[in-house]
Amino acid sequence: MTPLNTESHVLRTGIGFDAHGLVKGRVLVLGGIRVPHTHGLAGHSDGDVLLHAIADALLGALALPDIGTRFPDTDPAYKDADSTVLLRDVVSEVGRAGYRVVNLDCILVCDSPAIGPHSAAMRESIAALAGVAADAVGLKAKTTEGTGLAVRNQSIAAFATVLLTRSE
Repeated sequence: MTPLNTESHVLRTGIGFDAHGLVKGRVLVLGGIRVPHTHGLAGHSDGDVLLHAIADALLGALALPDIGTRFPDTDPAYKDADSTVLLRDVVSEVGRAGYRVVNLDCILVCDSPAIGPHSAAMRESIAALAGVAADAVGLKAKTTEGTGLAVRNQSIAAFATVLLTRSE
């Protein structure tokens, strides 16, 4: 699926969002790494909300359908899928469309686990997947502070924004 009229755009931006509930009996994967926690994220794939938000931001920058359309949860092929594989596919699509990633900025919204101890590893993982240096990946963690944006200790949400430029 090649985007329409990309030759007239030097830069493109995209924004992505994802959220999943926390459940017992699953490994918690965020940003492509395993994070020690008592719960993992529910989902048809491994539930990595951070990589899913990034994939949606990349697809949005190309004006393509979202991750749920590209990798439907009704397709058994994506059951327990590794989200790094899904993101690699999306990054390849970015390249086929004649673009490359300049930078990404991400926010994880959760009360637990603490993200700080894992932030550097997540940034390195995301950078490798996106084909950029780690200093081109912003990652912040925010708690909900009782606002209900992510259900306290029951879910994790992620936002991502990306900047693409034409490949040389």
